Amino acid sequence: MSTIYDKLNDKQKQAVFTTEGSVLLLAGAGSGKTGVLMHRIAYLIEEKHVDPYNIMAITFTNKAAKEMKERIGKLIGEEGNFVWVMTFHSSCVRFLRRFIDKIGFDNSFTIYDSDDQKTLMKKIFKEHDINTKVYKERAVLNIISSCKNELMSPSEYMKSAVDSYEKGVARLYEIYQSTLKKNNALDFDDLICRSVELFEKCPEVLDYYQDRFRYIMVDEYQDTNTAQFRLIYLLAQKYGNICVVGDDDQSIYKFRGANIENILSFEDRFENVKVIKLEQNYRSTGNILDAANAVIKNNRGRKDKSLWTEGESGENIELRQFQTASEEADNIIKDIRDRARDNFRDFAVLYRTNAQSRLLEERCVTLGIPYQLVGGVNFYQRKEIKDVLAYLKTIANGNDDIALLRIINVPKRGIGATTIAKVSEYANENNISLYDAMSISEMAGVGKASDKIKSFITMIEEFREKVAQKANIANLIEELLDETGYIESLYDEGEIEGESRKENIDELINKSGEYEDGELSLFLEDVSLVADIDRMDENADRITLMTLHGAKGLEFDTVYLAGMEEGLFPSAMSSNSREDLEEERRLAYVGITRAKKNLILTSAKQRMVNGETRYSLMSRFVSEIPRELLNKHVLDTEKRYTERSGSFGGELPWETKTPVNNNFEKTLSFGKQFKVEKAQSLDYAVGDTVKHIKFGVGKVLEIVDGDRDFEVKVNFEKFGIKKMYAGFAKLVKI
Repeated sequence: MSTIYDKLNDKQKQAVFTTEGSVLLLAGAGSGKTGVLMHRIAYLIEEKHVDPYNIMAITFTNKAAKEMKERIGKLIGEEGNFVWVMTFHSSCVRFLRRFIDKIGFDNSFTIYDSDDQKTLMKKIFKEHDINTKVYKERAVLNIISSCKNELMSPSEYMKSAVDSYEKGVARLYEIYQSTLKKNNALDFDDLICRSVELFEKCPEVLDYYQDRFRYIMVDEYQDTNTAQFRLIYLLAQKYGNICVVGDDDQSIYKFRGANIENILSFEDRFENVKVIKLEQNYRSTGNILDAANAVIKNNRGRKDKSLWTEGESGENIELRQFQTASEEADNIIKDIRDRARDNFRDFAVLYRTNAQSRLLEERCVTLGIPYQLVGGVNFYQRKEIKDVLAYLKTIANGNDDIALLRIINVPKRGIGATTIAKVSEYANENNISLYDAMSISEMAGVGKASDKIKSFITMIEEFREKVAQKANIANLIEELLDETGYIESLYDEGEIEGESRKENIDELINKSGEYEDGELSLFLEDVSLVADIDRMDENADRITLMTLHGAKGLEFDTVYLAGMEEGLFPSAMSSNSREDLEEERRLAYVGITRAKKNLILTSAKQRMVNGETRYSLMSRFVSEIPRELLNKHVLDTEKRYTERSGSFGGELPWETKTPVNNNFEKTLSFGKQFKVEKAQSLDYAVGDTVKHIKFGVGKVLEIVDGDRDFEVKVNFEKFGIKKMYAGFAKLVKI
C-alpha cells in the first residue's frame, strides 16, 4: 500500500520518522527540507497521534510560513489548520499580546519599524542635547539592536563599556528603552527579548506554552540569533522534542545578529542529538552543484557535507568580464531579452549591493524589459501609507507619541511646531503621553490652538468608539480619509503624484479587506512584520533584480551573479577577518545554488563607486571554481561575445586592452596582493583625528596590537564606529 512517504529518499525518511528528542537536520540547498518538515508534521499527527495543537513550526518569513500552511493542508487536510505555523516575530506578538501585562506593558502595545525607531532616537537626541558629531542615530540604533540580539540590557552594556563613547551609547540605550515603555511600544528586537523576559519572569506562562508546544520545529536555524536561541531553548526544556533544520553554509545574516554558533554547537547545547544530513539536491544541475561545493569547501567554520544530484550535469557555468559596469548591465539585460522569449519570470539578476541595481533598472527601462525590484522602497515605508498607519496606530494606542507626532498636523490643521513643543514639554514634565497631554491641552498653555487640538482628540475618540464596536477596517480607513481630508491634500503635490499616492492607499484598503471586523490590532501587527521577500510576486512575468541576501530561499532557471569583483564581492571590509570573509563565501554559495539550469558570472574591470572610478580584479570566488566547469567569453573589437569552450590552460580568460600577466593562477591569485606587512608603529594614537579614503573624517577610539596587524576602532562623523586593520585602512592623521 502506497503512502505519502514513499517518494522520500532514505535520508528524508529518517528525518521524518525520527520524532523524539533533539534532532539536527543539516539540509543543503535544494534538498527538499520544507517537504521533509511538512511530512514530519503529517507523520506526527497521523502515525504518532499527536494533537496538531501541540505542534509548533517556526520560520523567518511570512512567505515561508504561508507555504508551510498550504502544504500541510494538502497533506492532512483541515487538521493542519491547528498546527502553530508562524514566524518568530509573529509568534512573539501572540505571546505578548496575551501576557505582556505581566511585565509592565499594556496589551495594546504598538510595534515600531525602523523609521519609527529613527524618529524616536532623533527626538531623544534633541531633548537631551546630544552631540550629533559624535553620536549618529543609525549607529546608536545598530548597537542597541546588537545588544538586544545578545539579550544585553542597558545596565549590562554600561558595565561592559570601555570608553566614554560606549558609556554614552549605554545611557541613550536606557533612555530609548524607557521611552519605548512610556509609549507602550516595542521595536522588532523587543518582540523576541520581551518574550524571553516574559518566560523567565513568569514560570506559569512558560509552563503554559511548554505544555502547548510539545513538538517544536525550527526552520532556517542557521539564521537565529542568541535571543531566538534562548526563546526556543526555554520552550523545549520540558519535553525535549526539538528539531532544527538549517544549513551552516547558508548562514549569511551576521549583520542582522544571526549567530552561526547556534547551529555549529547545537550538539553541545542539547542532549543526545541525532544528526541527519540531507545532501541530495533536487534543484540544480550537477555542474552548478560542483561549483558550489568547490567554493564552500574553502571555509573552515562549517560542518562537512556535499551536495549531489541524480540529475544531469547540465551546461557549464558562463564567465564574462567587461570593461565597465555599464557594459556589464547592458549585456545582462540584452542576454535575458534574447533568451527569455517572453518568459521573463525564470530569470534573476543577483548582486552584492543595492547600488548595483540602478544600471540594471535603466537598461530594463530602455529596452522595455519587464522587471521587479525586490529590496527597493518597501510599500509600507511610503509616506502616504505611513501616514494612514500612524492614524490607525494612534486610534489603537494613545500612548504612541511617535505615531501621534507624525499626523497631528497632517493634513495641516493649524497645530504648529510651537504648539507641539509646548504640549511635549507639558507631557514630559508630568510624565504622561503626548495624547493625554493634548486631552487636557488647556493646562499646557497652548492658547488659541486649544480648540484645534480638542477637535483632533474628539475625532480620534470617535474612531476609537467605532473600533470598540468592531468596525470594518476598510470602512474605518475610508471614513478617516474623508474626515481628515487627507486624499485632497495629496493632490497639493500635483495631480500625477497625488493619483499615484491614492492608488497606494487604495491598495492598503484592499489589504485591510482580508481582516475581520474589529481586527485593527491584528492588521497593524501583520503589516508591521511584512518583509520585502513577502511582497515578491513569483508568478509575474518579469525578471527579478535583487540582492544576494534577499535571494535565499528562492530559485530560478537562469541566474546572473553580477559584480563578481574583489572589493565588491567579497566586500572590501570582509578582508579584516576570516569570519567575515567566510560569510561572504557563504553568500556566494547561496547565489550559486539559486540557479537551476544556467549560471552566468559577470564582472567589470572598472566601476563608479561614490563618484570615483574603481578598478578591480575578478573575485577570488571565481578562482575557487574548477576550470573545467567554466566557459569563458571574450570581448571582441565590436563588443560582441564569442564563446571558447574547454579548459583555460595557461591562457588568460579575457581579452584586455592593456598588457597583463597571462597566467590564470597569478591573475586570480590573492595571496600576494592582499598581504599586508605589519608596521612597527602608527603615526596616530587614541584621541587623534584621522581620515579614511571611504569613510572620511573620524576620531580614533581604540588601538589593539594584534598578531596580524594593529586593530583600530574609529568613530567616523558620517558612518559611525568602524573596526579595521591599520594596514588596510591606511588612515591619515589630520
